[in-house]
Amino acid sequence: MGTECLTRKLAAILYADVAGYSRMMGEDEEGTHLRLREYLDEFSDLIQSHNGNVVKYAGDAALAEFATVTEAMTCAAQVQQALAVKNKDLPDKRKVEFRIGINLGEVIVDRKDIYGDGVNVAARLESLAQPGGICISESVYTAMGKKLDLAYEFMGEQQVKNIEQPVRAYRVLLESEQLQQATQAQTTASTLADKPSIAVLPFSNMSADPEQEYFADGMTEDIITALSHLSALTVIARNSSFAYKGKSVKVQDIARDLGVRYVLEGSVRKSGERARITAQLIDAASGHHLWAERYDRDLEDIFEIQDEITRNIAIALQVHLSSGEHAQIWQGGTRNFEAWQYQMRGLQAFYKSTREGRSEAAEYFEKAVAIDPGYFSAWAALGHTYCNFARYGDTSEPTASLRQSEEIAEKLLEQDETEAHGHALLAHIRLTQRRHEEAAVACAKAVELAPNNPNHRGLLAAILAYSQPGKALQHVNLAIQLSPHYPNWFTSTIFLAHYLQGDFDMARQAAEEAIAQFPDYPHAYVNLAAIYSVLGLDSQAREIAEKFLRMQPAFSLNEYAKSLVFQDSKDAETWVEHLRKVGLPE
Repeated sequence: MGTECLTRKLAAILYADVAGYSRMMGEDEEGTHLRLREYLDEFSDLIQSHNGNVVKYAGDAALAEFATVTEAMTCAAQVQQALAVKNKDLPDKRKVEFRIGINLGEVIVDRKDIYGDGVNVAARLESLAQPGGICISESVYTAMGKKLDLAYEFMGEQQVKNIEQPVRAYRVLLESEQLQQATQAQTTASTLADKPSIAVLPFSNMSADPEQEYFADGMTEDIITALSHLSALTVIARNSSFAYKGKSVKVQDIARDLGVRYVLEGSVRKSGERARITAQLIDAASGHHLWAERYDRDLEDIFEIQDEITRNIAIALQVHLSSGEHAQIWQGGTRNFEAWQYQMRGLQAFYKSTREGRSEAAEYFEKAVAIDPGYFSAWAALGHTYCNFARYGDTSEPTASLRQSEEIAEKLLEQDETEAHGHALLAHIRLTQRRHEEAAVACAKAVELAPNNPNHRGLLAAILAYSQPGKALQHVNLAIQLSPHYPNWFTSTIFLAHYLQGDFDMARQAAEEAIAQFPDYPHAYVNLAAIYSVLGLDSQAREIAEKFLRMQPAFSLNEYAKSLVFQDSKDAETWVEHLRKVGLPE
């Protein structure tokens, strides 16, 4: 049998889709269809005026090809500008906004249609664009050069569905507001990139007793915290560093995965009242050891060891410490070994993110602050735990728990307004109280004081998701730069921002990716069941809801509703109704 010769060519491929189309059709089917038809007619005229060819329309999507990227880009920019004028005076729910993706690549031509990865990448880029925006591949960005007076924001390498290799993507900036926001984001990102970057790997527990794991983890966590106070360093967060715990991975591979130049690794052997600690700083680019040391000391000397390790890292990386940073490195810490042990055990329990874990953590934190009432970070951890008691129904007296948390925040801020953890705790409390504006102000202050802390920036994104979803996505992306192996709750923020923008297709994609990444994270199943319900995928929604109930058999909608912190109570009611519809019990 002969092999048919396929026709191939290089083309600039434009793929467009309507943001929130399913929602709009559900609310006003006839009106939405008529507006879409009018907009597609204008879209088609602009494609033809720029020597493009409409390959096909599929519902609310359009696929077109151009001979040059300049024509494709000019057309896309004019389409978005023209449609922005049409949408200007319409209420948000009636606006028809396209997301556009453009790729330069080889395509297969067959029966007046085009196929291949060149088309698939354009479609995936479209899903990364903002409503009313344009997203392009690096091949388009390179080919464009400075041919058009447009600005671009680099979005990093994006792992997209059904495309094996990551896609380097760029957002096209069409409006001054977009340009200002992206400039701020790029300034932050470039500032991070310009500084020495380091990941502190979990210190190995060389003790015979596995119960001493908390001791090794505590050493690691304290060093990460200390280094994160240095403004001249970019420090990868705990979540990302601890992703390599117990794994045998080359330092070079870890550095490439986390986007850092330097890696600190070490080990701890605790025996009786003595501890042997080793630490070594490695330049992953060359594989050379910049500094290494072994300490054989009494347990009471552990804090001096941490001091020495931090100072030696700063010296090796030629990082200058200001007088303020010298004071801040161990700000909020303790010099009481027993209190420190309770704090480390508490954090180990807290990170389980379960009701039992929170209860156990609170007991340890309470013991830590009882021994050392000046232990700032232990107080902050206790405050967050009490706040979670109230929010997630871990207590029969949520009001009292929240008040306890608030008293701790007030005490911490009264003692020191320059410590970020107090502001972050206050933000968590205000969000739980649904006082979103106050929460955002407090959390922005925490981010300003501790720019290396991804959890503070992630919390800010979670707060902004309810009122400024676009900004929320910017902040969560910056948090992910600091923590490439980010915690599971980041995915809920990404989902929520898309959902509240009315971009249900992107919300679905975010929920599906969350389950693939965190299969044990219950909230991801709730999110996916709800968005399937919104999209009319009732059988899939019920299937996901059943999986969730197997994970959380005691789930109650009435109790769950109390934990929701939507800014608009109607949004909360709508959300609960989605979950009621898929069969979750009252």
